[in-house]
Amino acid sequence: MSDNPYAKLLEPGRIGGLGLRNRIVMAPMGSNFAESDGHCGERIQAYYEARARGGAGLLTMGVCAVAFPAGTAEPFQVGVSRDDFIPGLAALAQRVHAQGAKIAMQLQHAGKTATRDLAAGRELWVPSIPQRSATDMLEALTDEEMANFVGGLGKTRPRLRVMDRADIAQMVEYFAAAAARAQAAGFDGVELHAAHTYILAGFLSPYHNRRDDEYGGPLENRARLLLETLAAVKSRCGADFPVWVRLDGEELRTAGGITPADAAATARLCEAAGADAISVSAYATITTGTAFTEAPLVHRPRGFVAYAETVRSGLGIPVIAAGRIEPEAAAADIAAGRYDFVALARKLLADPEIPIKLAANRPQDIRPCIYCYACVSQIFINERVKCAVNALTGHEFEAAIVPAGVPRHVVVVGGGPGGMEAARVAALRGHRVTLVERSDRLGGTLFFAALAYAENGRLLDHLVAQVRSLPIEIRLGTAATPEAIAALHPDAVIVASGARRAAPPIAGADQSHVWSGDELRRLMTGDRADEIARAKLNLAERALFKAGGLLRVTDSGQALQSLSKLWMPLGRRVAIVGGGLVGLELAEFLIERGREVTVLEPSAKPGRELSIVRRWRVLEAVRAHGTLHVNAQVSAIGRDEVRWRDASGTEQRCGADSVVLAIGAEADDSVALALEGRGWPVRRVGDCAAVHYIEGAMHEGHRAGREV
Repeated sequence: MSDNPYAKLLEPGRIGGLGLRNRIVMAPMGSNFAESDGHCGERIQAYYEARARGGAGLLTMGVCAVAFPAGTAEPFQVGVSRDDFIPGLAALAQRVHAQGAKIAMQLQHAGKTATRDLAAGRELWVPSIPQRSATDMLEALTDEEMANFVGGLGKTRPRLRVMDRADIAQMVEYFAAAAARAQAAGFDGVELHAAHTYILAGFLSPYHNRRDDEYGGPLENRARLLLETLAAVKSRCGADFPVWVRLDGEELRTAGGITPADAAATARLCEAAGADAISVSAYATITTGTAFTEAPLVHRPRGFVAYAETVRSGLGIPVIAAGRIEPEAAAADIAAGRYDFVALARKLLADPEIPIKLAANRPQDIRPCIYCYACVSQIFINERVKCAVNALTGHEFEAAIVPAGVPRHVVVVGGGPGGMEAARVAALRGHRVTLVERSDRLGGTLFFAALAYAENGRLLDHLVAQVRSLPIEIRLGTAATPEAIAALHPDAVIVASGARRAAPPIAGADQSHVWSGDELRRLMTGDRADEIARAKLNLAERALFKAGGLLRVTDSGQALQSLSKLWMPLGRRVAIVGGGLVGLELAEFLIERGREVTVLEPSAKPGRELSIVRRWRVLEAVRAHGTLHVNAQVSAIGRDEVRWRDASGTEQRCGADSVVLAIGAEADDSVALALEGRGWPVRRVGDCAAVHYIEGAMHEGHRAGREV
């Protein structure tokens, strides 16, 4: 272990009297994995069991409702308000303990954000009347998403209840009784959720708490409810039962909100009151959708570490840090004494086995989170959490990779994400796998997606490494003709050949400065790139292209990212026709490379294929640094301009040195059709069946590999 660069992260640790096998904590997350009545059924039990089996020292079950169904924000939230919840909780704790991990329960009452109360017409309990704040976060949502948006927000007038002293006493009792039930169910500790504007945080915040009694005003008063709750839990469960507190290190975008100094002072008060640790997060008032990715779901790496360090400097109890911290950074931070434990959230959705892979010093085998926000976006529309890159998240109870009853020869056509995932899973099950790819490198559309959004490159590199590490025969530069496949004598064929991206019928679309998405992908990924270069580039550009080595670049998306900063076949002014996932991510990419970008989207709702939270980020970036027109119907492309009509039918023009057609993607099952009827079962995966992008390809590929 001394040679392991993650050694500090893997050392045992303690929170109060609770001994933990390492410093890796599964962060508390709302998952929507409980049953509709708040009980812990097989879905949520198997979900936590998988993370315990993966080696985490401590799992924190997120947002457990102390007053269920009151005070809830999700339709499938865990309840801990009655004794009949205990058996399901106890079964879950037993399964976690059987895997050598410990489990804590995060106790929560959502206060003013209890959107299920709002939807049901119940009163929202608040410290004082909330101040109004404007947000544009709903503008990006489709009609379908608005219909399911959290708690019918905007559809129902809230009924507010400013808590009196009797309500405060009742709230303290809710938390104390819930903690006692957690203890009775065999949980190893509880975390009091005093962050993210929930009820305890609402009292702590000088912005949200405008009371003039002993629960408002100076910090000692604003912290009174939290400290009374902490004391009641300790009294009910015993001084030795571990209890800790989650605090906001800061309330961002909140004039007069919680400051880092407030957080540090509150943490000291909690320690004096008997808290065994402090978990540090942050929150931002959601003035825009992007604010949500400043806090609480931070996009910036190590975004909350400075808060954790500030809090820890004045404490004698451990501090748990969160906020997009990579394992290598966590090991270094813990060694430097910045904090004591690291809480991983999205990463453990993508790969529950991060701890055991780090212990074996196999970081290359960790499936990366690509920060696409598919997981948390589900919460906004009242759906169960999912992970774009891990098909098993939330489905551990019904799907597993098990050895094949009869090993067979499986031929996979297409080396994109769907094909690589299908090949990987089939090989793990013991099948003999041959992977056939038409181009001279693996990655397919994912390679181009990695160019547009760098985080996708980590998934590309991971999948390529996994496929190459397994006994999979890889045949590059091989067209999947019926004759070529027949020569392999397969028992089953999985076709993941991708989508067709035909140029739309727009006048002028056949000019050399107009690129279809498929042409750009082929040029930048080496898929029959020479013919594209001859058709689209002049002699000087072709020489520069070949000298740049793009045709021979490695499979690494990171390498292509770097090279694309030096040269791309696009002019200074770029018009992108189509504001879907491909168009917007390409716009974001080109803006970062100094291009003047105009996006022309024919519908009123751009980016509908992106998850809600990712869409917020991309739309804000494009609107801030480029131009986005909706309801724009392109009529013609000239040599240096694009002509289009707006919603009123008025003709508009925008200058363009290059034009990219990011529309027209459609499923292409021509390869599958050609292979059917040859005596082998043929299964379609990914965009050749329906255009579902990375998530669809990964999930369908995983399912095909499991079921073949």
